[in-house]
Amino acid sequence: MMFALSRGTITPWQIVALLPVLALATYWAWGEGALVGLAALLPPAVLAYGLVLRRTAPLSASDQVTQRLDWTLSDIAAKGGATGCLVIQFDNAAHLVDRVGRTRQCEVLAASIARLRGALRPGDMLYPMEDGSLAVALGATPRLDAEIMVRIAARLQLVAQQPVSLADGPTQVSCSIGFCHAQQLRHPGGRALLDAAQIAAEEAARHLPGAIRGYSDELARARADRDALRAGFSQAVDRGEIQAWFQPQLSTDSGEVSGLEALVRWQHPERGLLAPGSFLPAIEGSELMELLGQTMLAQACAALDELDRCGLRVPTVAVNFSAQELRDPQLADRLRWTLDRFKLAPSRLTVEVLESVVAGDGDEVIAANISRIAAMGCGVDLDDFGTGNASITAIRRFALNRLKIDRSFVSGVDVNRDQEKLVTAILSLAERLGLETLAEGVETPAEHALLAQLGCGHVQGYVVAKPMPVGDLVRWLTAHRDRQRAAIRIGVRAR
Repeated sequence: MMFALSRGTITPWQIVALLPVLALATYWAWGEGALVGLAALLPPAVLAYGLVLRRTAPLSASDQVTQRLDWTLSDIAAKGGATGCLVIQFDNAAHLVDRVGRTRQCEVLAASIARLRGALRPGDMLYPMEDGSLAVALGATPRLDAEIMVRIAARLQLVAQQPVSLADGPTQVSCSIGFCHAQQLRHPGGRALLDAAQIAAEEAARHLPGAIRGYSDELARARADRDALRAGFSQAVDRGEIQAWFQPQLSTDSGEVSGLEALVRWQHPERGLLAPGSFLPAIEGSELMELLGQTMLAQACAALDELDRCGLRVPTVAVNFSAQELRDPQLADRLRWTLDRFKLAPSRLTVEVLESVVAGDGDEVIAANISRIAAMGCGVDLDDFGTGNASITAIRRFALNRLKIDRSFVSGVDVNRDQEKLVTAILSLAERLGLETLAEGVETPAEHALLAQLGCGHVQGYVVAKPMPVGDLVRWLTAHRDRQRAAIRIGVRAR
């Protein structure tokens, strides 16, 4: 029995859908006995046909790599040798899409694949993966260890990172590579070898640009730990374990609290209090980042509302948003809705944008969103300024209100003349661009005093206060207000 048509192959489910028509035609043509025979023969025929389709269906890229590595491992078991797997990830693939569209990304990827295939040894195979990365399954080789794998990875990286000539000029790409050789695994198999190389590639991607990392059991445990945190994050939000803590910001002119920064903490039931660095890598790039942003925004606005009711009004609270969230076309509407919910003016909210986001040759969607947010009346801070290589043009293109000077420039500014020169230059640039300034990571009174003397408008850091939950913040603000009032009374003559 043939089930092939000119436009494709009929699936078993399509056959099942045609059963009533087929049964009726059989009954009219040959009678009730033929119908009974059809009922007996058709189910196993459909099942067998489904199995044939399954066997002949094209393999996914991951399955192809796995199959190739399994074949190589079997050959090595009989003849000796060694093999390994590498996974290549392009560091700026998203940047290519943002700037010029997917067509150019495909052109760059195709050129890189052609070059890499030309650089492989006979027996090595390269496979484009579903996520845009590339996997290399090494053919059997007499000897293979971590040092040789590093040399192979470095050679492939050198080939991949050569400029690609396109119609509108050369384009530079960079890539990170993770690898694993079979001897590292207790139970080597094609799937296990590919998974190990992908774990190493994820670690390499965390240390951009152009990092190379080898697999280790520690990396596997770290990935399992991240997977566990990711799996439990949504439930942690529902249970109230994800909390906004707040760090005060002071005006260097008046000494009064000029704002707060909301910083996330996870009160984990088993691991205790987790700082952002412990769990943010586990949720980056997923929809959980949007859930985190919504949670932090709601808690920050709720904190301002509570402080207002306590008579401890703070002008503004700053909330960090990732590039992923800043690309959401509904972000401005969501901010407006949340502010209305707590009856807060837009000026009470400051949105923090990492300099690395602004420095990435500019994302038009992000720029448009920031413009909408600024037009609402919210403040916009450029966070970690000095670390992301943002150009003056990029800074001017985004609707910014304030530069946050990164702590790497602030540390030791009172004793390091070079640090002082850098901070002075940043302050001068901000003044000329009409932007306010805030120094973060200020830890000593001497740093605080010099920053005020140099003209930095606001400071934030341990010299002021550590991040704290809102209950502790109420007590801290009350004590700070009392200290300010006492300081004002000093030297006032009684009448």
